[in-house]
Amino acid sequence: MSAGSPETTVTIKRGQATDRGLRRELNEDAFLATDSLFAVADGMGGHEAGEVASRVCVETLAEGYEQAGGQLNAEQIQQLMRTADNAIRAAAAERAGTTLTGAAVVYQEGTPYWLVFNVGDSRTYRLAGGELEQVTVDHSEVQLMMDRGEISAKEAVWHPRRHVITRALGTGDDSRADFWLLPINHGDRLLICSDGLSGELRDETMKEIIDRFAEPQEAVDALVQAALRTGGRDNITVIVADAVSGHIDDDMADTMPRPDAADEGETEPVAAAGRDTTEERKP
Repeated sequence: MSAGSPETTVTIKRGQATDRGLRRELNEDAFLATDSLFAVADGMGGHEAGEVASRVCVETLAEGYEQAGGQLNAEQIQQLMRTADNAIRAAAAERAGTTLTGAAVVYQEGTPYWLVFNVGDSRTYRLAGGELEQVTVDHSEVQLMMDRGEISAKEAVWHPRRHVITRALGTGDDSRADFWLLPINHGDRLLICSDGLSGELRDETMKEIIDRFAEPQEAVDALVQAALRTGGRDNITVIVADAVSGHIDDDMADTMPRPDAADEGETEPVAAAGRDTTEERKP
């Protein structure tokens, strides 16, 4: 799977899975995994409304890419998110919403970048140089409390308000997305997940697991199984995307993420894929 421009080409290898978990009746997560666009949506609202919200969100992204022949810039990605927000509100009468996080491969002046986007508390991480970094910042009450110094990161893990989010698509007063632009380096690994994973596993555990498996699908399957073993209290959705080849400018390797950088870039054609592991699990 390749995404590229006349100046450079980067090849992305990916794995993906979703699981209902052990305690939920429905899987309200949805995801999109393609050659150059990766997204996880975690619906909320109950009574199947959350499932509708996440599905509408992902379908809007997929349809937008198909209609444009896969040649979308970052401004168009932002517009697709606004379209998804409006479509969810219309479909669910503002009774449901969804988080959304992910990344697109974009090009600026022939150089490939990850364009990471986020609304809510699903997360995108990057494993690079042996370090696992949480790229996105949660839109949640506990994150605001941490920012104000009221609680520590350790206290946030078990805080009773840890699942209360402050931004979402389809509901509430704030659906703004945050964006980061990171140069793609050979060997980069992105981990994109719903909070059914990050809420069950500590960052160091996730790093240990994805370090252990070279193949992205094997890493995904191991992460899902680990989340199930620790409780599986929520739906679990995971995408792992690896930059396995490409001509990358070494001078860009240490560039830091830049928030709100979604103003340029091109992506390549889309091809959806994925599987649900719920039915593979024995009762």
